[in-house]
Amino acid sequence: MTTALEDLLALLDIETIEVNTFRGQHPHEERLRTFGGQVAAQALMAAGRTVDHGRVHSLHSYFLRPGDPTLPILYEVDRIRDGRSFTTRRVVAIQHGMAIYNMQASFHDDEPSLEHQFPMPDAPDPETIPPLADRLAEEPVVFDAWFKRQHPIDQRFIGELPWSPNRDREPRQRLWIRADGDLSALDPLVHACVVTYASDLSLFDAILAPHAVRWDDGTFMGASLDHCMWFHRPVRADHWLLYDTDSPIAHGARGLARGFLFDRDGELCVSMVQEGLVRVIDPTRVASAPGDPR
Repeated sequence: MTTALEDLLALLDIETIEVNTFRGQHPHEERLRTFGGQVAAQALMAAGRTVDHGRVHSLHSYFLRPGDPTLPILYEVDRIRDGRSFTTRRVVAIQHGMAIYNMQASFHDDEPSLEHQFPMPDAPDPETIPPLADRLAEEPVVFDAWFKRQHPIDQRFIGELPWSPNRDREPRQRLWIRADGDLSALDPLVHACVVTYASDLSLFDAILAPHAVRWDDGTFMGASLDHCMWFHRPVRADHWLLYDTDSPIAHGARGLARGFLFDRDGELCVSMVQEGLVRVIDPTRVASAPGDPR
């Protein structure tokens, strides 16, 4: 297990302060705001620690304020309902006495089911694709130090990187992801939380792909506004998952992105949708790039 993954698991091991109240820490790094995937994963862990049976099957959440990476986050859990097959929790993340994030999560005991799903898209095997660190070293673009540091999630992008000037400009992206280490000894809630963390690493990039903008070029301000996930099947975060993403629309300073996680057997394990803020700061420097489907 890499040090980065060990650090992520430590962040997910939130501290119990009181009944239904937990405290989450931050990684030791310099960031202007808390990474949204971290807050969502810690909130899901807080919810899950109050549930006696069933596994998470969905979460719906809003990012309300930027998180302060210099202060711990309090997670207050409201036990809305404990049913025979469904359990519902509401979680509010608090800093400086204000809500920065809220989540509603539902847990469900597995039952016999009707069965169908979309087929898994064709994709090369992840072993044939270089790790992200190797790809970044070959790119002519200068990247922020955050991209170059070790990450807990191994990301293998299919085709050009989403920030590359040579990308095809289509509002979609595919990559393989998995936790960078063995998590076989950990319970399903931890796997779901790691997948939640990973889901926020690259989903937003599908919104930006058609446009001549970059996170660090000062042309726009981007931030996740909400994040919703549906866990259809139990998922192993340390097994390769094909992350198929697209963006149907960007309009009114907001963009929508969808994502689907398939395991190597072709089973659809997780679906997600996220809306992001794409507020233009300098209109004179922002133009739709060639290939914009509009």
